[in-house]
Amino acid sequence: MVPSQEESAALGTSEAPPPYHEPMETAPLPGPGPSEGLEAAAEKVEVEMTGQARPEPPEPPEGGWGWLVMLAAMWCNGSVFGIQNACGVLFVSMLKTFGSDDQKEMVFKTAWVGSLSMGMIFFCCPIVSVFTDIFGCRKTAVIGAAVGFIGLMSSSFVSSIEPLYLTYGIIFACGCSFAYQPSLVILGHYFKKRLGLVNGIVTAGSSIFTILLPLLLRVLIDSVGLFHTLRVLCIFMFILFLAGFTYRPVVPSSKDKETATKGGKRSSLFSRRKFNPQKKVFNFAIFKVTAYTVWTVGIPLALFGYFVPYVHLMKHVNERFEQEHNKELLLMCIGITSGVGRLLFGRIADYVPGVKKIYLQVVSFFFIGLMSMMIPLCSIFGGLIAVCLIMGLFDGCFISIMAPIAFELVGAQDVSQAIGFLLGFMSIPMTVGPPIAGLLRDKLGSYDLAFYLAGIPPLVGGTVLCFIPWIHSKKQRGISKASREEKMEKMLENQNSVLSSSSGLLKKESDSVI
Repeated sequence: MVPSQEESAALGTSEAPPPYHEPMETAPLPGPGPSEGLEAAAEKVEVEMTGQARPEPPEPPEGGWGWLVMLAAMWCNGSVFGIQNACGVLFVSMLKTFGSDDQKEMVFKTAWVGSLSMGMIFFCCPIVSVFTDIFGCRKTAVIGAAVGFIGLMSSSFVSSIEPLYLTYGIIFACGCSFAYQPSLVILGHYFKKRLGLVNGIVTAGSSIFTILLPLLLRVLIDSVGLFHTLRVLCIFMFILFLAGFTYRPVVPSSKDKETATKGGKRSSLFSRRKFNPQKKVFNFAIFKVTAYTVWTVGIPLALFGYFVPYVHLMKHVNERFEQEHNKELLLMCIGITSGVGRLLFGRIADYVPGVKKIYLQVVSFFFIGLMSMMIPLCSIFGGLIAVCLIMGLFDGCFISIMAPIAFELVGAQDVSQAIGFLLGFMSIPMTVGPPIAGLLRDKLGSYDLAFYLAGIPPLVGGTVLCFIPWIHSKKQRGISKASREEKMEKMLENQNSVLSSSSGLLKKESDSVI
């Protein structure tokens, strides 16, 4: 049977060989071509490397609600350390209230109440940092203020000095520690460019309370007695309880959310990470940062003599300048210039780049050490006032830039435990230094040698801190170099993979065309 013309045409069309075409024109490859290999490889390496890191925290808003947080943190610093620094007034009242025939033994017992309280505030900070990481700044601060309120209220119902070790020295102090440490951490969430100034304002709160609270306590104790005075101080803790509710977490902006969304989509396509590592309770990995480790050694080392003048100065003045009537003026001078120093150097720190802020602490320790040695050399009361003014100024410098330096060394995500560990280490020299100076006074009958020796640790600690910027910059250069080399190596590997895949597809397409 002869096929029809249409069937023949159809059959001829199906059996005839296809016309020749350029393979790249008729069959474009599905995927990146050779010219796009380097760009695609770079993008893939970038995503893989960034995917392994923890997500960046939201950008600090630099104001807004942060100003209210700053005022709340200022009240926290003022109420916690204002009460602690005014313990000398409470100390005298406790001696009169719980006095006994053996006055020397009573002085020793009563002195433990204030020293235990101050030591516990800093000793608990590493534990507080863990609670801050797990529960957040707001819950930790609120619970701490509530515990401090309970401890202070319980202290107003005791009938002897021993229960105060528990109620005032431990419960109240632990509550203050849980309220205080989050106030340092939360500021870095709301401020970055103005963090030095904000920390200066916040830490100046303790100077203001240190100046005013002793006057208030003296009036209250004379009028209503010790126990009712402690109940009045509970009002400070209740306000601190309410202030803790202002520490709300920073909400990411729309730009941060968009960046996180894009990063999440890209990571899901390219990232090789299969699971998130479990967060450790105590983040000892921060001690792998050499600069931070040196910092935690230098600061406590300097503090072995740092607090000796603050504890024993008044006793020294009573022995050296018996005819002076305004001896309390020295403490007021320290408190006033300390507040000025916190504001001044906090603002200066904003203009000092990176870890070089540590040089401000170095200068402060050098001056504090020198002024400690100058105290026994002052033969006139006016000279001692000048020494105290300078000492207070650089005391404010040291305190105000502690948190900004921690942020520079370990970053915002690890700063809570970084500050916590440092404050915990600080509790040791704060507890040991002043008793050693008192022991020297009892053996030698004079504070001269004690003040001379007290000036040495700040000088040694300041010298140790001088190495931190060099260590930090050297470490950062090594990390940057290793990161560039790793990134380039992965780029080359992925480019070769893309090129080999493209060559295979080209060859396969050519074979199918032929």
